[in-house]
Amino acid sequence: MNQDIRAPRVLLIDQNGEKQGVMPTSAALEAAEEAGLDLVEIVSTSEPPVAKILDYGKHRFQEQKKKAEQRKRQKVVELKEIKLRPNIDTHDYEVKAKAMHRFFDEGDKVKVTLRFRGREMAHPELGMKLLNKVQADFDEIAKVEFAPKMEGRQMIMILAPR
Repeated sequence: MNQDIRAPRVLLIDQNGEKQGVMPTSAALEAAEEAGLDLVEIVSTSEPPVAKILDYGKHRFQEQKKKAEQRKRQKVVELKEIKLRPNIDTHDYEVKAKAMHRFFDEGDKVKVTLRFRGREMAHPELGMKLLNKVQADFDEIAKVEFAPKMEGRQMIMILAPR
């Protein structure tokens, strides 16, 4: 801003937002002083750089408010975990499914963990069948982000809301 602008010529935009054309930086600085405002380089990468006459303090304040508003609107996606067993009963499954629906409505991802214990390890196809059922039940509201995969004694799948 002001004396820190190194370009010899700038495209000047006045305080009303009207183009004044390409002029020497010194002339643009004089115009800014006449208006009692600052000369701020808006686009430094263009040829010639674009400079605007404005109140720099007010401009910085508005930029900070804009960034704060964007941070406020931002939704942090969390990864929620649902733990299942291969021989889960229908009502227990429905309770877990209801929780998963709530998580997807909130915009969170869901990690479905299927734990195998003891002799259940002999039948991983039962676990795959259950995870395929979960995938089919939530197909319209969630997409599979990480396909079912065996990791030690557990099978994991991650679903993300559509």
